[in-house]
Amino acid sequence: MADLAPTAALADLRALCAARPVWAPDPERAFTPGNASNAGTPAQARPVRASAVLVLFGVLDHVVARTDHPALAADLDVLLTRRSPTLTHHPGQVSFPGGGIDPGDAGPEAAALREAQEETGLDPGGVRVLGTLPPLPVTASRNLVTPVLAWWDRPSAVAAADPAETVDVFRVPVADLVDPARRVTATLRHGDREYRGPAFDVAGVLVWGFTAFVLDRVLDALGWSVPWDEDRTVPAPV
Repeated sequence: MADLAPTAALADLRALCAARPVWAPDPERAFTPGNASNAGTPAQARPVRASAVLVLFGVLDHVVARTDHPALAADLDVLLTRRSPTLTHHPGQVSFPGGGIDPGDAGPEAAALREAQEETGLDPGGVRVLGTLPPLPVTASRNLVTPVLAWWDRPSAVAAADPAETVDVFRVPVADLVDPARRVTATLRHGDREYRGPAFDVAGVLVWGFTAFVLDRVLDALGWSVPWDEDRTVPAPV
C-alpha cells in the first residue's frame, strides 16, 4: 500500500499522468445500454462528441473517512457530482464534473475546468491541472472522454450550480473508495447482453458506469487499491 499522505499522493498522480496508461475495457465491461432518445438510431450513425471530465483530488476539510483500515489516509478525497434525473444521457448517475469540449476551449484541460466551474461553482484558480489520460469511449452517449487529473491546491466552496444538470456535489474520501466493504460489481442486463463493471457504495450512493471504471483503473494504477470481492454483485440503478 502506497503512502497516501498528500505529498506522496500528489507525486503518485503526477507519475500516473506521465505514464499515460491506456485502458481498453473488454466488450463486456464496455457495453452500456442505449438511451431511449436514441432508439432506432444505430450507434455508429451518431456523431462522436469530444468531452473531458475533471478528476480532482484534494485534502478533506471537515469530512472524515468512514473506515478503520490502518493503511489508509483519512485526509484525501475526490470530487464527484450527481447528474439530474431529467438529463437524456446517464440520468441520476454519479459522475465527475465535466462535459463537451467547446470550440472556444483551449483543450480538454480548459473544458474540464470550465464545466466544473459551471456545475459546482469551484474556483478554477485553486486547481492545479496535473495532466490528462488517454480518451476513453462512452458508448451510450457517443462521447470520447478525456480524464483530466488535477490537484485542489486551494479548495473552494462547491454546490450544485445548475439543477437542470447537477443535483448534488460531494467530496468522497479515497479511503472510502478503496474500502473492500464498499466495493461491488454492478450488473445490468439489456436483452441478451449484460453489463458488468466495478462500482463503489459510498454515502448510500452507488457509483458505477464510466465514473467507477475510471476510479477503479486510476486507483489500481496508483497502487492505492485494496483487494475486494468482485463476485459480490448489485443491480445497477436505472
